[in-house]
Amino acid sequence: MFRLNAARTLVRSVNAVTKRTYAEAAPSDFLKLQFALPHDTLYAGTKVTQVNLPAQSGELGVLANHVPTVEQLAPGVVEIFEGGATKKFFVSGGLASVQPDSTLCLTSVEAFPLETFSQESIKSLLSEANKNVGSSDEKVAAEAAIQLEVLEALQAALK
Repeated sequence: MFRLNAARTLVRSVNAVTKRTYAEAAPSDFLKLQFALPHDTLYAGTKVTQVNLPAQSGELGVLANHVPTVEQLAPGVVEIFEGGATKKFFVSGGLASVQPDSTLCLTSVEAFPLETFSQESIKSLLSEANKNVGSSDEKVAAEAAIQLEVLEALQAALK
């Protein structure tokens, strides 16, 4: 009986120590952002206030002292808050990991400033992808389905 009670007490104390809550960023707190592409590094340990991510599990806002996590990025907009300025990048996917020391590491195959896209070019690419999605060639149809997912997310981000 003593062992059982001792085990319960130990489990309760471990649970109390390991529980984390939502991040509460103080004005002096910051997030260290590392944002890398295969051919370029956009941010290398830059201090930022907040980063909003298009995660597969839903939209995710990251502040300093965020719970450590790893997320797969969906096609969408990465929004970076640096002081009073905001920068937006469209990513087709990637990975995000939040470290215990308030470092956010983003890796993506490609990322482009949101303002570099035009609605007209997206509409023409969407119509072409819609034509190819019904192709009898499985490879062409699969590539068109991926293009549709990315282009629809881009079109929604520009609205």
